[in-house]
Amino acid sequence: MDLRPTSQQELLRRTVREFAEGEIGPSVMEWDEAEAFPHALVTKMAALGLMGIQFPEDYGGAGMSAIEYCICIEELARVCPSVSLSVAAHNGLCTSHIFMFGTEAQKQQYVVPLIKGEYLGAWGLTEPGAGSDAAAMRTVARRDGSDWVINGAKQFITHGSVGGAIVVMTVTDKAKGHRGISAFVLPMGTKGMRAGKKEHKLGMRASDTSEVIFEDCRVPADAMVGDEGQGFINTLQVLDAGRIGIAALAVGLAQGAYDCALKYAKERRQFGQPIASFQAIQWKLADMVTRIEAARLLTYRAAWMKDQGVVRTGRESSMAKLYSSEIAVRAAEESVQIHGGYGFTKDYPAEKFFRDVKLCTIGEGTSEIQRLVIARQLLGR
Repeated sequence: MDLRPTSQQELLRRTVREFAEGEIGPSVMEWDEAEAFPHALVTKMAALGLMGIQFPEDYGGAGMSAIEYCICIEELARVCPSVSLSVAAHNGLCTSHIFMFGTEAQKQQYVVPLIKGEYLGAWGLTEPGAGSDAAAMRTVARRDGSDWVINGAKQFITHGSVGGAIVVMTVTDKAKGHRGISAFVLPMGTKGMRAGKKEHKLGMRASDTSEVIFEDCRVPADAMVGDEGQGFINTLQVLDAGRIGIAALAVGLAQGAYDCALKYAKERRQFGQPIASFQAIQWKLADMVTRIEAARLLTYRAAWMKDQGVVRTGRESSMAKLYSSEIAVRAAEESVQIHGGYGFTKDYPAEKFFRDVKLCTIGEGTSEIQRLVIARQLLGR
């Protein structure tokens, strides 16, 4: 396994970094304060291939590898974790689910326009009473003639009020437990479906999050994604890959927090010298960059395995997501500490990284769930 970047990957990193710094960086705090998703950015990101990073060129995708996907997500998160989160959810959840398990007709109807950036994709799994215990979901789809009728509510849905299509998990046979869960894809705004409460969040505020409510929402039989009863199994497969993206997001966020801390430490003077000359600050910086590099390597290993065609990367994805998210929290905290009082103000980016980072240990499976996944595989359960 050779994780040294190729010249093409180095070019990709520079390209996405320049785009993020030029097109996203100047407006980060404006979008954060307004809790507004930057819709105008979607077309620009699609032109770079960022709305269809790993999907085949036959569908309009960029055809990149899993490692290159990580590079893209990383570089976006280094500047704006909110935008990176939206890109990761669009690519790694909604679009991936349809591409992995949908029919060719569904791919043409949804995957192609999602990749073009014509609209954003949402993915509906979490419910008010079914977070980590996803199998406890209560959103139900019942047969009615040749159609299905969906009732229930999903919570904490990225792009829940701004997306153009959603993949939603429902109970189609309660008696079968997790083997009675099926997925459907439908356009946002379908009759009987509406966005509910918009969440006002601590961080990641420019990435839209809301409830999605279904009240006698009728969909045709061909809206089912994958086989009936396989929705939960397919969800786990989607999450295996999706967690690699969240790990990359955490690495990028940690890198951004480190970069601004290093810059500040070189500029800030106390006792007649830059604070970077003090051993206490040097050790903080050394620990930060070492942990970030370890997290990056864990993440790239999981991505490399995916590129090699390894069917299940659950343990490796969970390890990468667990470690990267937790060291990112530490890096963001240390960045604030190095900034001192200025780290507690909105005049410097450290404050925003500190608010944004906590979601990394919660979204797409909490740190506790990642430890559970890892432990179960170690014990053969």
